[in-house]
Amino acid sequence: MRLLLINHYAGSPEHGMEYRPYYLAREWVRLGHQVLILAASHSHVRTTQPSKLGEEIDGISYCWYPTPAYQGNGLGRVRNIWSFCRQVWGDAEALAREFRPDAVIASSTYPMDVWVARKVARLAKAKLVYEVHDLWPLSPIELSGMSPHHPFAMLCQKAENDAYRDADRVVSMLPKVQQHMASHGLILSKLHIVPNGITLEEWEGEGEPLQSEIAAHLAMQKAAGRTVVGYAGSHGLPNALDVLLDAAKLLGDSTLSFVLVGGGHEKERLAARVRDEGLANVAMFDAIPKRQIPALLRRFDIAYIGWQRSPIYRFGIAPNKLMDYLMAERAVLHSVEAGNDPVAEAQAGLTVAPEDAAAVAEGLKKLAATSAEERTAMGRRGREFVLANHTYPVLAQRFLQALE
Repeated sequence: MRLLLINHYAGSPEHGMEYRPYYLAREWVRLGHQVLILAASHSHVRTTQPSKLGEEIDGISYCWYPTPAYQGNGLGRVRNIWSFCRQVWGDAEALAREFRPDAVIASSTYPMDVWVARKVARLAKAKLVYEVHDLWPLSPIELSGMSPHHPFAMLCQKAENDAYRDADRVVSMLPKVQQHMASHGLILSKLHIVPNGITLEEWEGEGEPLQSEIAAHLAMQKAAGRTVVGYAGSHGLPNALDVLLDAAKLLGDSTLSFVLVGGGHEKERLAARVRDEGLANVAMFDAIPKRQIPALLRRFDIAYIGWQRSPIYRFGIAPNKLMDYLMAERAVLHSVEAGNDPVAEAQAGLTVAPEDAAAVAEGLKKLAATSAEERTAMGRRGREFVLANHTYPVLAQRFLQALE
């Protein structure tokens, strides 16, 4: 098959996030399919922006549409989105004629790309696939307080409704979306669930050594007999790191040591909290290359992942970092209330209420008091769960089956 994947934020190992388009496409190429990814030249989630308009990476063809740089979520980002969609819309006839796709996949976080994908699919007489990362406009409405009558929310709602009506297939990473999508016009026989996952190569062998500063700090904590509670990922409000710092404050005199690794909009404010509140049991480090993540996670005793308390999570969660935690065979403290809970499903740790520092502190104490053998067993169950359900060869095949 010829698969045209439209993902504004698509990345690669050379450019950074977002990785899912690359990992799925690589598996499709290995299976003998031809894949063209259309993406914007500037994305806030990439570490490196592409320097050319077209290239091939591991057999995947990339076309980078030149779009203006932006910061934050203001008008600059809107202009960036508009520029990308306008250019792909203008190229629809050429894409249909020259690439001749069998399926066109609209896969950006925002839903307006479905209009562009629909045009290409109709011209090429191809299947139209709408891939759902998050529910828009419901996510900004429920997480950020955006009014449903805001022009951007109304535009997103129109696009979402059109996607459910016109797509031949809808693929969702979130597992509990059936009622919501049906209420917006989706015939549920079109729906297929394909969650996030991991790539096995990143977990084979020793991997890239962890940078010396973090490695030295972790070694010092272990030598002092401390139990290391780690977090690796974005430092944003949805990640509930204030709750983790509050728990660290409550556990100040314990033998738990907290290590946070990553970057993000909230990093400076969180670091100021650690400094101003004298949280001596917390250390923060900048983001590290993805190739070092396995080495980092394997040095944690307990891995933390938290969420805000929000009704949006009733539709389920599909976090990449949790898959990494489980592959590293770490016992996980999961602070969440959601439609699904992979930690509980895998029996890979302990789940406590979200936005409750006392519950997080008690959960960490309980896991720290658990025998090393039982924590090892939790980690082993977590890895087995991922290998059975969340590797990209499995997910790529599941996606292709949805197209049949």
